[in-house]
Amino acid sequence: MSLDELRAKIDEIDKKIVELLNERAKYAIEIGKIKSSTHSPIYVPEREKIVLEKIQSYNSGPIDEKALRSIYKEIMSAIRSLEKPTTVAFLGPRDTFSHMAALRVFGTSAEYHPLPSFADVFTEVERRRIDYGVVPIESSMGGSVSDTLDLFVSSELKIINEILMQISQCLLAKCPIDQIKRVYSKDNALLQCRNWLRANLPTVELIEVSSTAEAARRASQEPYTSAIASRLAAQTYNLDIVAERIEDNPNNYTRFVVLGHQIVEPTGDDKTSILISIKDRPGALFNLLMPFAESNINLTKIESRPSRQKPWEYVFFIDFLGHVKEKNVQKVLEEVSEKARNLKVLGSFPRATVEYDS
Repeated sequence: MSLDELRAKIDEIDKKIVELLNERAKYAIEIGKIKSSTHSPIYVPEREKIVLEKIQSYNSGPIDEKALRSIYKEIMSAIRSLEKPTTVAFLGPRDTFSHMAALRVFGTSAEYHPLPSFADVFTEVERRRIDYGVVPIESSMGGSVSDTLDLFVSSELKIINEILMQISQCLLAKCPIDQIKRVYSKDNALLQCRNWLRANLPTVELIEVSSTAEAARRASQEPYTSAIASRLAAQTYNLDIVAERIEDNPNNYTRFVVLGHQIVEPTGDDKTSILISIKDRPGALFNLLMPFAESNINLTKIESRPSRQKPWEYVFFIDFLGHVKEKNVQKVLEEVSEKARNLKVLGSFPRATVEYDS
């Protein structure tokens, strides 16, 4: 076929795609009406996980799975907004990795609210002024995010989804690398790229600012200036990516969780988070963990935090594979509850796969 004939074929296919997307949207609007009448949530993470898995099973190429997931997440975001505009809070400012994580879950059609603290994110979702919140809970480099864990102790919010994102830093600027005289970034980002900076920009001035987004804003306004920030910040502030993946450790991941009110149904590939306070006696923690081992339930995280109610008393955050509606999990939690002072289920949700920032 000639070039014009091939383009004509693509035009025909595009017309069909648009028609089918609108047909899909009409069915989604009808589903939205049913959800509204039954007060059901618009965002259903277990359903979206199943849809994405089905889409991937239909794919025979040449589009790769990552690209197909991205396309369909945006389709679902756009159609979800027809059912009801979705509001999402995260720790601000915009164009940070928390913002990127929220976008990965809810897409560009959601309405985003950057807030000044984790407590504000919890409060706005608890009071239902905002539908969902996205907060980091742990990183491979720095461990658990203590502020997030502490807020779960008194909050009634549920974890309804998670996202595991690879954190990759970029050097952003409006000039070539050999003209850069200073680098702005947040303290931890500068630390993550210390060896790369020493090898590639040994004489430049390193300046700490409040966020990677603020660093990008300054780099967009000051000559001979660069920022260590995300790809999203490069797009927002119209900066060139001078160098990418400049972090010293390539295995830098952050796990974010989605906060909400709903109960998430099982998908067959789920994770559960619980909070336990234990009775102060020898072997208490060992006895609590034994039922998990005896039922062959895999623990993926255990973290202790001061209870803040009594000196030297601790609560334990535990993640394990499985869903609270599964019979073996219910049996284990009953056993654990009998041995604990208190047990609180923070949520069961679809287990995440790694999301990349590129």
